[in-house]
Order: sequence, then structure tokens, then C-alpha cells
Amino acid sequence: MEKETVLDDFAFLVSETDEKGKIIFANDDFCKIAQYSVDELIGQPHSIVRHKDMPKVAFKGLWDTVKKGEVWTGYVKNATKSGGYYWVYATVFPTITSEGNKGYLSCRRKASQEEIDEHDKLYKELIALEK
Repeated sequence: MEKETVLDDFAFLVSETDEKGKIIFANDDFCKIAQYSVDELIGQPHSIVRHKDMPKVAFKGLWDTVKKGEVWTGYVKNATKSGGYYWVYATVFPTITSEGNKGYLSCRRKASQEEIDEHDKLYKELIALEK
């Protein structure tokens, strides 16, 4: 059985990617929860933490939204390096990176158990529809 990592109330996971979704910044909270060093994350696609229980349509909605220059929010189940998982409430902002290029900033906080239960059920239904 997969081990769940529950974020504490003060955890604030931040990452920045280039336009293609490659990580160019990861804060300490993100590294700690995902169980990667910053050096392991930099240059990797953000999908390195994508969990198999996430429906494709959820990420299509995210990308469709941010590519239009709009802010996306939603609940995400991510995978840890050791094979576990953690849930977050994410906000993804289109931004200009420190290099002056288009990119995305993702800020994530703890999701409540009620929010997790609701989205876990929804995502299972969406995955069943994708098959």
C-alpha cells in the first residue's frame, strides 16, 4: 500500500517551470514533501511528481487554462520519489521567468480531508471514463 504524506498546515510548496513544464525552481517544502533534492528536480518535467491516479483531463484543463494566460486552481494528487503520494490544492500562474521567458509558477498548500475525499472519488470516475 502506498504511503500518504500529509502536509502540515504551514507547508507551502512552490515551483517554477519554463513554458514546456521543465522545473527551473523548487523550494525546500516542495523538495521535502516530494522527497527529491533540488538538483534532482531542476531540469526535469514537472510530471516527475505526477501520480497515476490523476486523470489526463485534469492536466489538459490546467494546460489549456494557463496557456491562455489565465490562473488555474485545483486539487492534485502527486507522487513522491519513494512511491508514496500527497494531495495539494494548487494554484498555477502564468509568469515571466527570471530569465525573461514565459513560464509558470505553481503554489501549493494542504488540502482538507473533505476536499481530498471529494476529488479522489471524482478522479476515479474520470479515469474510468478515459479507459
